[in-house]
Amino acid sequence: MLSSRFFIRRAGQQCLKPKQVTLFFSDDSHSDFAPQRKSVDTSNVQDIIQSHVDANKIMLYMKGNPSQPQCGFSARVVSILQREGVDFSSVNVLDYPSIREGVKEFSQWPTIPQLYVDGEFIGGCDIVTSMHESGELKDLFGGESEEGEQNE
Repeated sequence: MLSSRFFIRRAGQQCLKPKQVTLFFSDDSHSDFAPQRKSVDTSNVQDIIQSHVDANKIMLYMKGNPSQPQCGFSARVVSILQREGVDFSSVNVLDYPSIREGVKEFSQWPTIPQLYVDGEFIGGCDIVTSMHESGELKDLFGGESEEGEQNE
């Protein structure tokens, strides 16, 4: 049993009196209901990442998946890639803790999401956003827009 205090605040009001809340956690659940982490042999994580990057023209390491991103930065990059009209592959780093840490070492970039195009590390959310706004991302993808028109 865990006891916590929450302060309740309504818009335009000061904090109201703290409310005591008791939370109950059961430790007798069946192991089938416990969170499951997918394991990857940590000795070859860099090789796995290299194979992902080599095998996929556009590779995104993100939190969550494209249909259900688990962070705003990942959601933003997915949205940009979808607006660019490109197909891309992704890995949910939340499912693979060793890849989550390994990709940071691989790129020498400390944050997720990370975008790779044609085997080259492009950057994270801020860089991808900036490149999208300037048109550089479209050029990087071969000049194709959402409608499939070619840039000349």
